[in-house]
Amino acid sequence: MSQQQAETVTVFSDYVCPFCYLGRHSLQQYQEQREDELEIDWHPFDLRAQKRGPDGEIDHSVDDGKDDDYYAQAKENVRRLQEQYDVEMTLEIATDVDSFDAQVASHYVKEEHPDAWLDFDWAVFEALWTEGRDIGDHEVLADLAADAGLDPDEVLDAVDDEERRDRLRALFQEAHGQGVTGVPTFAYEGYAARGAVPPEQLKRLVEGA
Repeated sequence: MSQQQAETVTVFSDYVCPFCYLGRHSLQQYQEQREDELEIDWHPFDLRAQKRGPDGEIDHSVDDGKDDDYYAQAKENVRRLQEQYDVEMTLEIATDVDSFDAQVASHYVKEEHPDAWLDFDWAVFEALWTEGRDIGDHEVLADLAADAGLDPDEVLDAVDDEERRDRLRALFQEAHGQGVTGVPTFAYEGYAARGAVPPEQLKRLVEGA
């Protein structure tokens, strides 16, 4: 008899989103309550898309509708969820960090070295949110790749591959086409939950209970 296939939850996220990091902790807490394995199918999402210029660089002068009051509320929500999920974070907001290259690297690892992907994924999140490192820096990405048992040069070559970068942009557009407008978004069999929702809500999403 073949081994039962693990259930899969789809996660749309961006490394520079603090709620994506907190949401992954919530997902981990839900997984720890389960008897059966739950796999993660990660889909990249670019929160900075509307602020990017023709060269792909972030133009911080572009008005995205997020003012000081928005960020003050966001920080308050981050602090509340940190306490709720018992998560230590060095940063609350990372507006100056560009995650595009980190997402290219992660997507490459997910495709080519799937067994190492989850370790690399957590390493990128933790490098930013608990260590305060710039995950857009290629030296940082090389260090994280090496720590995950990967060849740093191989990963950086993938980051510089323009065809792969174009594929990532296409995936961002695909996410929007699927109705994803914010992250984190957790999806399971046609249903979705948006935000760093608690483990109980993720359980209802997956188990319907």
